[in-house]
Amino acid sequence: MKDLTIENVVASASIAKELDLWDVHKALACSEYDPDSFPGLIYKLEEPKTSLLLFSSGKLVCTGGLTPEEPQESVEKVKRILNENGIETADEVEAEVQNIVASYDLDTDLNLNSVAIGLGLERVEYEPEQFPGLVYRFQDSPVVLLLFGSGRMVCTGGKNEEQLREGIERVNEDLDKAGLFS
Repeated sequence: MKDLTIENVVASASIAKELDLWDVHKALACSEYDPDSFPGLIYKLEEPKTSLLLFSSGKLVCTGGLTPEEPQESVEKVKRILNENGIETADEVEAEVQNIVASYDLDTDLNLNSVAIGLGLERVEYEPEQFPGLVYRFQDSPVVLLLFGSGRMVCTGGKNEEQLREGIERVNEDLDKAGLFS
């Protein structure tokens, strides 16, 4: 199987028991904090190129990673900056991947009307007037695939690359069995 392209890795972590976001805002240069419009602080890193949302509960969400390792690198970088500025954090902070979004190309066009019927309407959502792609769900997997007529696919819901690859292999097999490749 050719490579899928990771577009976004979303992870969460608990960096402290609680955070004073005004102190964090002072420590993290160029962070954005406006509690009247959003309860969290937004901090964008250049390397790795990720965005972090920090909350007063001490929890954070990291988005924008292009590898499953980048959220952990980002969290450790923020932890170091906070500690250097006198803000206490947890000794060990582990970024837990919540979702990976990836893209994949089947290298063939798909007739989505035929795919919707051939794959079974109980696992498919397809309303071309609402959205140009077909949503394909598995009964026993968190992975959700968005298939487009161009053969491009967006894979989401997996917590690791293996889950996404399994989803791609399964939809390939299902499409092949149903004779749906152009």
